[in-house]
This record gives sequence, C-alpha cells and structure tokens, in this order.
Amino acid sequence: MPAPAVHIRAAERQDASALFALIRDLAQYERLSAAVTGSEELLAAELFGQEPVAQALVADVAGETVGFAVFFPTFSTFRSQRGIWLEDLYVAPEHRRAGIGHALLSHVAWLALERGCARLEWSALEWNEPALRFYEQLRAEHMEQWRTLRLEGDALQDLATAANRAES
Repeated sequence: MPAPAVHIRAAERQDASALFALIRDLAQYERLSAAVTGSEELLAAELFGQEPVAQALVADVAGETVGFAVFFPTFSTFRSQRGIWLEDLYVAPEHRRAGIGHALLSHVAWLALERGCARLEWSALEWNEPALRFYEQLRAEHMEQWRTLRLEGDALQDLATAANRAES
C-alpha cells in the first residue's frame, strides 16, 4: 500500500498551534527545549500579523500537520540580490524518510527562484549527521570558512546601550 500523499502549503493562522507543537518537538530533538521561550500566540502574531517577519510552510499527510519550514528574506551585498534564510526545517520522526523534508525544502527553493533570489541558506547542528547527509545529497555547500554568530539577552542589550551612548 503506497504512503499517503504529502501536501505542502503556506501556513495559516489556524496552523499556529500545530506549528508551535512541532517547534517544541524540534527543540527537544536538538536538545534545546530550554531555549523555547516563545508561545503559540507570539508565533501567530509574528507569522500572521499585520507585518509578518517570516513565512512558514506546513506539510500535511492525511489531514495531519507533520512538518514545517520557517524562512525569511535576506540580502547579499556582494550579489546585490535578495535571498532566503531557512530558519528551521522539521519533520516528525514517524514521518521521516518519506520525502517530506525534501518536499518542504524543494518548495522553499522554488519560492526563492520565483522571487528572484540568488541563494537559499541555512545552518545545521554539527552533530546532526542525518540532516547533514540529507543536505549533502542535495549538493548543499558546507561553508567551512563561516561561523554563525549571535547576540541575545544581556549581550544584545549591552551593545545597544553602547550605541545609545555614542549617539548622545
């Protein structure tokens, strides 16, 4: 018996609950559960509010949302063109190896080309060998010269405060 068909579609406000549940599952898988400080309501406001900051696709199988991709626009100064940053791609474990991750990523790639983007970029955890193998099969380039850096919390506040002092 063939596997049920996957349906990839743009997420809508009513998907916020299922989407946030999958985000919590992703955080648990990545050993980052404590990092989830958002909420279903905040997610809905940011993705589906008056000025959405990102977009999401969901993967439905037999009426159940089993995966998602969240992404947002970027810009390359060197190429003088827009791009897309894939923030997260996740498929529930029981639905992996059925082509759902590929279908989600393929749809994001299609949107990138449709929008005139020069590139699609994302990061992956170094220990996540299944994901890294999947990305290698797609011919994704590992950017060894680049490191992802982040400011948040007190460090972000301190740097912002320094800017305010410099302007005074």
